[in-house]
Amino acid sequence: MQSVDVLVRGRGAVGSSLALSLAAQGLGVGMTGSAEPARADDVRTYALNAASVALLTELKIWASLPADAVCPVYDMVVCGDAGAQQPAGRLSFSAWQQGVRELAVIVDAAALDAQLATALRFSPHVHTVADDTPAALTALCEGRESAARAALGVEFKPRAYGHRALAARLVADCAHQGIARQWFHRGGEVLALLPFEKPAPGMSYGLVWSCAEARAAELSALPEAEFERELNAATGGAAGALRLGSGRSSWPLALARADAVSGPGWVLLGDAAHIVHPLAGQGLNLGLGDVAALTRVLAGREAWRSLGDERLLRRYARERLAPTLAMGELTDALQRLFAHPSSAAQGLRNRGLDALNQLPPVKRWLTQRALGL
Repeated sequence: MQSVDVLVRGRGAVGSSLALSLAAQGLGVGMTGSAEPARADDVRTYALNAASVALLTELKIWASLPADAVCPVYDMVVCGDAGAQQPAGRLSFSAWQQGVRELAVIVDAAALDAQLATALRFSPHVHTVADDTPAALTALCEGRESAARAALGVEFKPRAYGHRALAARLVADCAHQGIARQWFHRGGEVLALLPFEKPAPGMSYGLVWSCAEARAAELSALPEAEFERELNAATGGAAGALRLGSGRSSWPLALARADAVSGPGWVLLGDAAHIVHPLAGQGLNLGLGDVAALTRVLAGREAWRSLGDERLLRRYARERLAPTLAMGELTDALQRLFAHPSSAAQGLRNRGLDALNQLPPVKRWLTQRALGL
């Protein structure tokens, strides 16, 4: 059986990006499985930061995306939960105030997956191979349920939040103007509206609504008209009157981090290495950050060192430790704070949002971390 330099397990956005990135170095890359056809009912959207956009641009993917598959975010408004005795806290970010072109770019997940699959088909250094193909390095990008990770004995114990994220496409009766909106409600419920171009250009949103499992099940089962009433009540008309523009999908939320992300001849990337709460929209950004870091480490290896050298791969593990750990802890702390039911905690978080809104240097630092700068 012919060997490859790197065997990539997983054909999602992270695995596909890694294969293209390593192939650009002239490495022979094998990918297991076959690409899944695009699903017409895929309603997912990704919020990509500047670092992720830079990586996809370098891979010649970004310029190939359809115009209606990307939408820049110029402003973001975050609101706390209003109580009987106090107004909701408010925190706002502006690309202009932060000195950047955009705060993020919202991307159609299906369109990104399709462009990555097309690029892989035309890459002369990437081939579909069997699972047992010999390789100097095996990169596991199979997602949170990675069977190969489990076979290595790596500990990965997700801590379930007892919440689900519900996604859909929405259409508003007024233009979104590139403004993303997020509400933190009591009980840890988080509702985000991400400006988008489909199904109605300039007036659409990607919805990510995280709530307790029972509440998510109830919302998923509601007839469209009743769901829209719940949605408009939760957003208070801030984005105009909203209606569904697609079906609804949901998935369970958890926090987890592998106890090791590298070893002799193997590495973990993306959700196979770490999963975080989606309230900051950083899941795929962390995965693409893994891709960029591993690519740099392998490109900078000594001529005598093999791709699967354990000490070499520790460089990757060290580089990714701080950003993945910090993002996991940050999103977990925010979720816990807003899930606390006491009125004292409610007042604290609302005052915290208002106070932070008055601290431009701190807001600039947060923006830079989110952009991957």
